[in-house]
Amino acid sequence: MKITIIGSGYVGLTTGACFAEVGHHVVCVDNDARKVESLIAGQIPIYEPGLESLVKKNVASRRLSFTTSTEEGVNHGEVLFIAVPTPPQPDGSVDLSFIEKVAREIAQYLDSYRVIVDKSTVPVKTGERVTQTIRRYAKPGVEFDVVSNPEFLREGSAVEDLMKPDRIVIGGNSDRALAIMQKAYEPFVAPVLVTDINSAELIKHAANSFLALKISYINAISEICEATGADVQKVADGIGMDKRIGRSFLSAGLGYGGSCFPKDIAAFIAISEQLGVPFNLLKEVQSINQRQIDRFVALIREALWVLKEKKLAVWGLSFKPNTDDVRSSVAISLVEQLAEEGADVLAFDPKGMEKAKQLPIASKIRFADSALEAATGAEALIIATEWPEFAAVDLAALRDVMRTPLIFDGRNLIDPVAAANFGFQYRGIGRGILSERP
Repeated sequence: MKITIIGSGYVGLTTGACFAEVGHHVVCVDNDARKVESLIAGQIPIYEPGLESLVKKNVASRRLSFTTSTEEGVNHGEVLFIAVPTPPQPDGSVDLSFIEKVAREIAQYLDSYRVIVDKSTVPVKTGERVTQTIRRYAKPGVEFDVVSNPEFLREGSAVEDLMKPDRIVIGGNSDRALAIMQKAYEPFVAPVLVTDINSAELIKHAANSFLALKISYINAISEICEATGADVQKVADGIGMDKRIGRSFLSAGLGYGGSCFPKDIAAFIAISEQLGVPFNLLKEVQSINQRQIDRFVALIREALWVLKEKKLAVWGLSFKPNTDDVRSSVAISLVEQLAEEGADVLAFDPKGMEKAKQLPIASKIRFADSALEAATGAEALIIATEWPEFAAVDLAALRDVMRTPLIFDGRNLIDPVAAANFGFQYRGIGRGILSERP
């Protein structure tokens, strides 16, 4: 099939590369000429395991190409995916101006039947608005259908999520459009759930909100664990053994961040209020998440007394491992608080350094070339992102380079007993008081 992806950001580029990989002919459209030139030259603007090789392979096979022309994209594709940004507004609602603009552009060039797909995460009833907009601006009599096909990509494993999805959701009211969508997804072996458009749009926000709820729930439990001396890891294991609950997303830590969860929870709250059905549970989810960093900084301050001029090593800047994405990163928020209190922060991240250096905080902290370099001479080590290499650190080597043996583990990566055996004082999330050598 011929497929067009409008918007070549994280979702659009990964979706386009994976559709090309299974044999479709894909054109990715983006209005950023510099980005398009870079993509044509084989330069990938994001780090995502497996994506760079996938893009280069399919560009070489001529199944994947890039352009700045929406007209070219509309003329090419039987199916047109809209994968443009949907940023949050100050009140938490979603800015749909990019969606509306693309809908008008598609309408301008539409001359025969197309399936137009909302791939971006959008509020419920957006499909209805897209349909109205295209009908308003298109030539009279031109046929089209609008479908909702939410993405469920996890940064760090997005290629695998697309190539081996656990479900494909298609929301539409046209048998013709649904048949075309099922053909597009035929190479992917996964259950297909067909719904109306509004249900499909709700599924993405409902799914992300539930996952964020699980994270905030276990973080609330971690406070009780700290107050009682219980171990949140063991509590989470016991909860997760219940098949109705499951262990995933029950890892206590600094809270959720990134470009999806904070935005989607705020949007779902705004949507529910606009509909007259306030979602107060999600407001508490937000509240718990926001106070995790404050609680963690308080733990550091309690141990070090004064943070000003203290040399602190911070491991992790990206919002999660296996990505260079620092947008709405909890690690960045943590570093900002430490810097505001005058701490001398030396940070390291395996992939997120370059993007972190483009942020305003870059002028207030220093960057190391390795994890051990960051820790050299440090009065405390703070783990902010759960990169596997941090969990595998040589504790003896770490102890040798640090000035004082303090570890504040915001992701519960290090075994407290092992840390104590190497002479560290250790504090995790929900794991009791600072560990001493047995």
